Amino acid sequence: MKPILLVLFIVFISINAHSQNSASTNVEARAVVVEPIKISKSVDLNFGNVIAGYSQGTIILSPDGARTANGVQISNAIPGEVSAAEAVVTHGEYNYSITLPENFTLYNESNPNQIMVINQFQVTPLPGITNQGDDILKIGATLNLEANQSSGYYTNSAGFNVTVSYN
Repeated sequence: MKPILLVLFIVFISINAHSQNSASTNVEARAVVVEPIKISKSVDLNFGNVIAGYSQGTIILSPDGARTANGVQISNAIPGEVSAAEAVVTHGEYNYSITLPENFTLYNESNPNQIMVINQFQVTPLPGITNQGDDILKIGATLNLEANQSSGYYTNSAGFNVTVSYN
């Protein structure tokens, strides 16, 4: 009887020794769905009336809407419509980046061969208009005029992209 018990004991131990080849645990899974970042334009970029000169020049429109003329003139008596562009970004509590084009071309409505280039975009985020994470972006840029730039209304209905992305 003892040999049979000894054999059963050895078999039982060897089965238990080999049965501990794996272990498991319970892992929980979670996800947070973040509201997508949004941007909506509220004001277009308008450089106003510009008086061309005999040499090339620029109009710098700052994000706060102030104009500075270099090599051309602006008239305070007839400024035209002057405004920095404005857009509202909804981003919750998350940080984001802003991407603007390197340059953008305006075309004379009467003669599309006559162009002006906008570049050196500047943006000023004004954070915290609400507690929900909305910012007002104000966008300025530099308008480049050629010497003796042809008069006319310059525009580009395609517009330029202002892209915001979560960091």
